[in-house]
Amino acid sequence: MQDRNLALEVVRVTEAAALASARLMGRGDRKQADHVAVEAMRLAFDHVDIRGTVVIGEGERDEAPMLFIGERVGSGWVDNDAGAPKVDIAVDPLEGTNLCATGAPDAISVIAIADDGQFLNAPDTYMEKIAVGPAARGQIDLRESPTWNLERIAKALGKQVNEVTAVILDRDRHTALINEVRQAGARIRLIGDGDVSGAVMTCKPDSGIDVLFGIGGAPEGVIAAAAMRCVGGELQGRLRFRSDEERARAKKMGVKEEGHIYQTEELAQGNVMFAATGVTQGYLLDGVRFIGGGATTESIVMRSKSGTTRVIKATHRFDTKPRHTWSTGLDA
Repeated sequence: MQDRNLALEVVRVTEAAALASARLMGRGDRKQADHVAVEAMRLAFDHVDIRGTVVIGEGERDEAPMLFIGERVGSGWVDNDAGAPKVDIAVDPLEGTNLCATGAPDAISVIAIADDGQFLNAPDTYMEKIAVGPAARGQIDLRESPTWNLERIAKALGKQVNEVTAVILDRDRHTALINEVRQAGARIRLIGDGDVSGAVMTCKPDSGIDVLFGIGGAPEGVIAAAAMRCVGGELQGRLRFRSDEERARAKKMGVKEEGHIYQTEELAQGNVMFAATGVTQGYLLDGVRFIGGGATTESIVMRSKSGTTRVIKATHRFDTKPRHTWSTGLDA
């Protein structure tokens, strides 16, 4: 990636996806909200001077018409520009489709970038995760109990356990986890979707979130690990297969040891970058706000090489902006 801060360039791509999907906030149509985010993101990539390959995206070619795994994105391919950096792309055009559909907090559009071959080729399965910010880095162990981890995190942060806040996906599979965290005395924020934003919140002091626990998507684990690399946080993950078919597919993708605990640097290696734009108002980012003739957005941009985090507030004028960067394609 040389010395270009590509995250500052692709933030335009996350902004486009956020602007498109935000028009469907609260409309109850999660599929359409995701569709317009994917479409806007894919079109916006055409204006970024990279030779990108989607390694984490919307599924296989036969499952998704665009942003599928293996798809090439960026103007560098179209222009046959050998000077355009060759990078791996991990995307979630609308992380939290249900959040957007119901108007709940913390739906985001997100992209992570790494040098060619530096992201774990994560299978589409579950991953058990624990994530903390820089202050608690080196103090967690996924092999240990939530109670053990909470005590270590509290000590690292100079808090009592009852002052530590955990974010956990509100799922039936987490009943025992939630009960143990409550028994340990920690505070909990249950979320409906979006454990990428949940992990990144642990690195943002004013979010009030200290640790992410639980089982979510493996691809999202890689994207979150990229963000943690940029700011010195830590994410550990262990694949949790739901079927023998998933195990077989993972083996073909190079996964050798089912119980292996992946460290942050294994999930996202080398120089990585991360960009996200808020769709709905949240603990991590402000959501899209429509104003007369335009909208405002808030984005976060991170880079592992420099350790820099930027928060970008932008005002978009629709009379001068290309239509694909903000329109859902709907007349409503």
